[in-house]
Amino acid sequence: MFVTKPIIADRKIRFAIVGCGRIAKNHIEALKKHEDRAEVVGVCDIDPAALASAMQKTGVPGYVDLRSMLAGCDADVVVIATPSGIHASQAIEIAEAGRHVMTEKPMATRWADGKRMVQACDRAGVHLFVVKQNRRNATLQMVKRAMEKGRFGRIYMVNINVFWTRPQEYYDSARWRGTWEFDGGAFMNQASHYVDLLDWLIGPVESVQAYTATLARNIEVEDTGVISIKWRSGALGSMNVTMLTYPKNLEGSITIIGDKGTVRVGGVAVNEIQHWEFADGDPDDEQVRQASYETTSVYGFGHPLYYDNVIRVLRGESQPETDGREGLRSLELLIAAYLSARDGRRISLPLDY
Repeated sequence: MFVTKPIIADRKIRFAIVGCGRIAKNHIEALKKHEDRAEVVGVCDIDPAALASAMQKTGVPGYVDLRSMLAGCDADVVVIATPSGIHASQAIEIAEAGRHVMTEKPMATRWADGKRMVQACDRAGVHLFVVKQNRRNATLQMVKRAMEKGRFGRIYMVNINVFWTRPQEYYDSARWRGTWEFDGGAFMNQASHYVDLLDWLIGPVESVQAYTATLARNIEVEDTGVISIKWRSGALGSMNVTMLTYPKNLEGSITIIGDKGTVRVGGVAVNEIQHWEFADGDPDDEQVRQASYETTSVYGFGHPLYYDNVIRVLRGESQPETDGREGLRSLELLIAAYLSARDGRRISLPLDY
């Protein structure tokens, strides 16, 4: 990717946020932690109450649609925190306006849309950042370093569990929730960050076989699903996801078993290192206890760290940790899982369309 927009080294980076709902507060709070290098200059939402709340929190002008915000404010980056099904059209509009794009997960709900987003940002010479804040969790950073050092040896088995709950009232709170067009189901929406771990931590996936079901919620999409995974390395694994756990969120975990190491990171959102054992010692072993943290939020605390990378990239001080092409890797896995569940067959990667 060749970015033609100049770096910004002599002033604060200006951010605008489109979509002021559930996740927007994490973005607003994250930007406050970087107020020496970044500022919010505009917020946008079609819901008057959500827009008024965001304006009150930020003290910046509000806009009722993306077009008027792009015309009315001088943001360098527009953050997309709207329903997933409209990420692609908004990202393309933002890129064509000459602004950098930062989008929440999933970057799109369709494979073709994800590719169109990357292509549009390439044509415009702007960055496309895809938010993967969970990668910045201290627990997962330790696992990533262990993987890069080869401490696991050959990986044999990987298991991911996402046992959360989303009551019917959650889906009823907005008409777009639980729809194929705008949302996607338990894998696409709630467990998207965990699907990302399959490739980011373990490596390229060879094939997947998935089953999905809508067992209890009155929605179009799945509330429960399982995926069997085979990696190109030969490792096998599974991912088990449900939004029906009684009576509250129980677990977001990953277990990795190799011939020289076994690790389990659990808690409600991969926030506790519960097992850490390797054949050979390493200085990182002394940091295991400190890496775990308490949380009641499934979002974790990675947004400020993600914003730090975005700001440093735009200042010419770093490279993107998760750009559009990196975002496509987890989107491809998601689409493969849905194709498998729909057609009742194993899906090989990469996708051939």
